[in-house]
Amino acid sequence: MKKIEIFTDGSCLGNPGNGGWCAILRYGEHEKILSGNEANTTNNRMELTAVIKALEALKEPCEIELYSDSTYVLKGLNEWLENWIKKDFKKVKNVDLWKQYIEVSKPHKIHINWVKGHSGHTENEICDKIAKEEAEKLKD
Repeated sequence: MKKIEIFTDGSCLGNPGNGGWCAILRYGEHEKILSGNEANTTNNRMELTAVIKALEALKEPCEIELYSDSTYVLKGLNEWLENWIKKDFKKVKNVDLWKQYIEVSKPHKIHINWVKGHSGHTENEICDKIAKEEAEKLKD
């Protein structure tokens, strides 16, 4: 399995509001930056969308070190998701995205790492800047 690093961040101007997301995928010396935006969304949706879009971009099963500053993503993946599945996602927000994550994550081995946001972590700062720029594109 290829070993990949993925760095993600989401941003929202207002919550809900215009949102943006960014993911950096790194394999050895190769790097790809993905980004996008969505109107009338939330920060948590953008954080999770960044992860999903990154996983969708992979063409084969990979061993992934995922880096996010989102406690929502970290706890969702490491602590809450198993019980949400057992309870058929009752009273869970963003069910569509969590179910999408489950599908796109199946072929991969994923280890999630939390990084402190706005603390000088290079890739997190880049993702934060691009996610905000994406959200800004939707302003009138």
